[in-house]
Amino acid sequence: MSPMGLCRWLHVSCGGSTILNSNTFRLAALALAAGPVALLAAVPAQAAPATPATGGEGRASAVVLRTGLDVSLLDKSVQVPLKVTLNEVQAPASAEKTALTVDVDGVEGGAPVSILRADVATANATVDAHRAEGRSNLAKARIHVPGLPVLSLVEVEKVTSEAVCETGRKPVAASNVLGHVAVLGKKVTLSAGGPTRVAVPGVGEVSLDLSRTVTTERTAAATALRLKVSVNPLNLNVAEVEGEVTLAEATCETPKAPKPSEEPKTPEEPGSADGGSTGGDVKTQTGSDTGTAPTGASLAETGGSSTTPYIAGGAALLLAVGAGATVLARRRSGSRG
Repeated sequence: MSPMGLCRWLHVSCGGSTILNSNTFRLAALALAAGPVALLAAVPAQAAPATPATGGEGRASAVVLRTGLDVSLLDKSVQVPLKVTLNEVQAPASAEKTALTVDVDGVEGGAPVSILRADVATANATVDAHRAEGRSNLAKARIHVPGLPVLSLVEVEKVTSEAVCETGRKPVAASNVLGHVAVLGKKVTLSAGGPTRVAVPGVGEVSLDLSRTVTTERTAAATALRLKVSVNPLNLNVAEVEGEVTLAEATCETPKAPKPSEEPKTPEEPGSADGGSTGGDVKTQTGSDTGTAPTGASLAETGGSSTTPYIAGGAALLLAVGAGATVLARRRSGSRG
């Protein structure tokens, strides 16, 4: 509001000689004192918004069978990679199969090669905000490789693996090999102290690693059986099969802990100043004979506004008009006396 507009709002003239009586001056002072009240009421305190809790997702996976084999033909003219996975899942997912047949061209006369047959072959992976878990299970299983149509590379009664990662707890990994294990037709006793080697003359050699588990601060991994294969079945035009076969594998990664939500901040109340109060939050301004301007402590603590300069200008104008009217009235009284 401009000074002229403020004068009109207060019902006083801003030009010529005007005598302000005490009632008019009190009305102007009251309106002026109400300005800071309106300003304070127009700027309410804002509470800080709460931050929603967020957390990173965990991970989990499981696989029943994975092969990475290279098959070489007798004349070394052709090398056929045999890379197969059975029931490989990543959270959230599950899978279940009982047999897997893989066709490999140029091996065993072009006939399909049955890699795995099992009564049970399951894999599960689950993840939520606080827990990630992978599980795999294989039972009554026989694994074959090209060149060995009758003799199984390995037979297992039951193998399982699980990996569990939960926020606030150390990750856990476990694998179990239950029942008998046969490699290249021979029953073997597996050792946890190192790999078990099985060699069959005229066929080849297989090295088995039993129940390997690895854990870190946030991850876990478990493998029931890992076989390193090197066989040389000199029949069916197959010269060499080399590579790795993994049975029952599970992994997980712990979800990140959610961040705690922030409590809303309590707004600070305006500071108090000496003098009377109306309502506690807003301090009244009282005029004085010396014309001293109010300090405005409450206004400074709650913040300014774009109308503050106009209010200050209006106050200065009113004081000037009042002083002029007082001098003029005294002169007229003196002249009459």
